[in-house]
Amino acid sequence: MFTGIVEETGEVVGLTASENGARLELKARVVTQDVGIGDSVAVNGCCLTITSREGGGLAFDLLNETLERTNLKHARAGGLVNLERALAVNARLGGHFVQGHIDCTSEVLSFERKGADYRLEAALPAEFARYVAYKGSIAVNGISLTVAELKEKSIVIWIIPHTMEVTNLRAIKAGDQVNLEFDMLAKYVERILARV
Repeated sequence: MFTGIVEETGEVVGLTASENGARLELKARVVTQDVGIGDSVAVNGCCLTITSREGGGLAFDLLNETLERTNLKHARAGGLVNLERALAVNARLGGHFVQGHIDCTSEVLSFERKGADYRLEAALPAEFARYVAYKGSIAVNGISLTVAELKEKSIVIWIIPHTMEVTNLRAIKAGDQVNLEFDMLAKYVERILARV
């Protein structure tokens, strides 16, 4: 379980294809301080298990399902990824409950500066639109954000300068793919109501 409050951006060392998927290697400073093999880390919002750790480096084995469902298939050496360690029981919940289970990727339709802030518009796949609410929570590349506008085929999110500074959104442009995880509460409500 995560909160969507990114702790740092890590640098991709490499993505190497394997028989069942790929191996992702990263460099990081903060999240490496108290994690070990077997621990979970959200990488661009995707919950991954550490399979190797050396100094400031972490490695993860990605299944084909992970590659198909996330933007990690586009990871390249030198690229940035958002990192967050799993939520500690005694920690504050500053964002919202994020499972690290990516629902889909979405194309960035536009991303532009508006005064001091930034306006991000991303495509909203029809099959997931029912999980999005105006002023509701959504995780974009693992970042807990608020839906500012809900359109028929897209969502608009406003980004403050701090979020730009500490996440990989600073490297995003129109046409890029971002990971989306929709609010798990909406999914559970849907399932409960379907049984009524």
